[in-house]
Formats: sequence, C-alpha cells, structure tokens
Amino acid sequence: MFYAIPLEDRPRWSNPPWMTLLIILVNVLVFFGPQRSEERAQQAASQFYAASALPGIELPRFVDWLQRTDSPMAKQAKALQKRGLVEPLLQRMEREPKFLALLRSGQIVPASDPLHERWQTDRSRYEALQPEPFTTRWAKNYALDAPMRPVTWITAAFLHVDTSHLVGNMLFLFMFGFSVELMLGRGTYLLFYLLGAVGGSVLSGWAYAGTGSYGLGASGAVAALMGMYAVMYRLRRVRFFYQLFFYFNYVTAPALILLPAWIANEVLQHFFSGQSAGYMAHLGGLLTGATLMALHLRRKPRAALAVRHSAPDDGFDAHVANARRLGQALDMEGALRAWRAAAQLRPADTEVLRAWFAAARYAPASEDFHRAARRIFRLPARDAATLAWQHASYRIYLDLARPGARIAPEDMARLVRRFTRARAFDDAEKLCHALLQAAPGQPGLGETLCLLVNGLLQQGLAQRARAWLPQLQRWAPDEAVTRLLLDGQARSQATA
Repeated sequence: MFYAIPLEDRPRWSNPPWMTLLIILVNVLVFFGPQRSEERAQQAASQFYAASALPGIELPRFVDWLQRTDSPMAKQAKALQKRGLVEPLLQRMEREPKFLALLRSGQIVPASDPLHERWQTDRSRYEALQPEPFTTRWAKNYALDAPMRPVTWITAAFLHVDTSHLVGNMLFLFMFGFSVELMLGRGTYLLFYLLGAVGGSVLSGWAYAGTGSYGLGASGAVAALMGMYAVMYRLRRVRFFYQLFFYFNYVTAPALILLPAWIANEVLQHFFSGQSAGYMAHLGGLLTGATLMALHLRRKPRAALAVRHSAPDDGFDAHVANARRLGQALDMEGALRAWRAAAQLRPADTEVLRAWFAAARYAPASEDFHRAARRIFRLPARDAATLAWQHASYRIYLDLARPGARIAPEDMARLVRRFTRARAFDDAEKLCHALLQAAPGQPGLGETLCLLVNGLLQQGLAQRARAWLPQLQRWAPDEAVTRLLLDGQARSQATA
C-alpha cells in the first residue's frame, strides 16, 4: 500500500478553484440525491427479503445453479451460504441476469414445488419494493454480454458506493484539483478531467470485462489529476507525505518521481491485493492524465507552471520532532504538549493522532487522552483500516479512561453506525443503550436505531433485532424495519 500526498500548495482564494468545487458539488448532489433515495429503497427491499421466506427458497437454489454451470463465483457463493450472509449473496444473485430470468419464468421454483405459492407471494412483494435502477444504469457494467454504453465512461465518475468512498475521492480531488485548475484554466481543466474519467473507464472495462460487477467512482478521474500534477511540476521539488505499508514520513523530492511510484503501486495492487478496488481504473486515469498534461505542455510551452513560493513553515515538523525527542527522553508531559500542538495544526493527520493517543494512554486521567480519543472518533472512516483503528481505540479508551469515558452523544451515534458497519454488534448495542439513556432527544436517533437493527437482521441475528422493537416503536414508528418486525411479531402470535 502506497500513498503520496503533496503538502506544498495552498488554494488561492483570490482566484478560487470554482470548477473543482463545482465537480465536488455535482458528486455530492448525485450521491445524496438519487443515489441515496435508491439506497433507502434498496435497504427496505433487502430488509423485507431477509425477513421473508425468500432466502431459504432462492439462495440455496442459486448456489446449486452456480455449481451446475461451473461458475467461477460458485466457491465464493458457497462460502457466503455457509456463513449465513444473506445480503452479499443476494447482491451476487442480483448480478446474474441468466439466473434471474430463469427464476422469474418459474423454472427455478416451478408451480409443482410445495413452496411455489409462498415464494410467488414474497417474490412479488420484494420486486414491488425494488426502486427504479439509477446507479447500475449509469455505472460501468462489467458483465460479459453487457451492451456498449460510452456515456457510462463519464457518468460512472459521478457515482459512489458509500459516504466514505465519496469523501475520500472528494478530498483527493480537491488536494490535486485546485493546483491543476490554476495551471490549465477552467475549461481545459474540465475537459481533461472528463477525458481522465474516460481513460480510467476504458482500461478498467478491458481489465474487468466478464466479472459481472459494476464500476463506479471518481477515482479514475482523480488519478488523472494526480498524473497531471506530477507532469505539471516535473522536476520541481515538492514536500509530500507518504506511506509505504506501515512506514510513513515526510520528504521533499521532484514531483515527477511520484508518477512511476503511483503506477507501480496500482499494478502491484491489481495483481496481489485481495481488495475489490478498481486499480486498473486508477492506472488508466494516471496514464491518461500524464499524457494529456505532457501534450499540453508541449503544445503550449509558455503555459508551464511558474515556480511558486513555498508555503511558510507553520512549525508542524518542529512539533513532531520535539514530541518524538521528548518521548524518547520519557518526558511524557512535554511530549503530550508537543503532540497536542501538532494536532492543532493538522487536525486530521492520522499518524499524529495515533502518536498523541498512544502517548496519552500513560496518563488516562489527562485531558489529552480524552481529546485525542475524541479526534480519532470524529475522523471520516474512509476505509476498513481506519474503521478497525477507531474500534480498537474505542476499546482502549473505554478500558483506561479515568474517571470514566466521556463520549458526546453525537460521537456515540457516529460510533454506533460505524461499529454496525464493522459488524461489532456488541459494542454497537452497548453504545446505543448508553445513547438512549444519555440523550434520548438526539437528532437522528431513530435512523441510528434502524441502521443497527438492519445490520443485526442482515447478519441473521433476528432475536437480537427483535429486542429493539420497543425502542423502534418509540423513535422510528413509521420506518420499514419497525413495520417489518411488527409484522413478524404478529405472525408469530397468530401462529402461537
């Protein structure tokens, strides 16, 4: 894993990067508009599916069909079935049009099947709950027989999987975009951004063809900006933060050196990483952006970037060096002061927060311990590693904090949602109980409860989910999950 983030430039608000901000705004509006509406409808449909008879009828037959057809996904689907993971197996089934065609035509559950009537009733209700497709319509379709739709090469760059995916891409878009926009001008910048999205889409379409998945996200276009940035500055030395696996540091080096490092990282990640990220989209974007900027500079040599003055030293590096020196000298009080000062200058610097929290562990009654934990809890959970770190930090904080943990209600709600996502249901439920006791009037409490209960249902923990029904009836009486549990309760009582 390799990251390299330039630290040299600052946006010039006398000439704001309006096009970069506009692109960010469009991405945000698409995600929180049609995508979020579709997501809510899909969640309601998935909740119904998990509580219905459909998983027991359809999913085993789907796994058998994959095995009979020698599908490369058969082994993975069988593993999901053994673990009782309904939602990912359902998502896999929804991406198999051949099986769905057989299912809807009555060939999978024929009329002679004793379960046909129950299946037909629940299947009809489930399909009625399904929203009109938006994300899959405008995303890149990697199915083997998918029609060629060039418009999706661009539209997919404005779609995102979840909030962390959106936030991560938008941060990198802003960090690289404002410098490139200043260099190119808004019109050329927009054109190159869209061409970068196309370049990422074309390469990923070739690399992932036949996988049956979908490609979406701004990362290909953002990678194009990164390629433009490296070629734009060329041999100019810039200061950047980098992380290589577990090692991180700050270094000053020619900008162009970043390009082969980024390219090598994407190639290695593609072949050796078990993650599902679109590394070939990143690579396509990098190559497209670098090529476009090289051609632009060759065509307009006078447009080459003038050397700008470096941003004035804010003392951050001095604070970090001082903190490390004091820590080695076992002057923990002085080290805490230095880490605190560094965190003030870089509130979202994860490595500073790690060090500050680690040092403050030795003074669990100090204000530093509480403040460092609070900063960690409020960081965006952009990836699984950050989420795991936040969960681990929470457990440490809970065990050590003196005289006790001090977690604000909004942070409790945030952690409930994140721990639910990480399937750490024990901690999520405990926090939710504490939240109900400490702040029963917390805004969005009903939504938080629904997310927790949905997570429990999706993992097959129906009994634990039903235990939250009284709270759902009070704080989320009109939500789909509440009605679903009430219907289940009524059926159980009628059966009894």
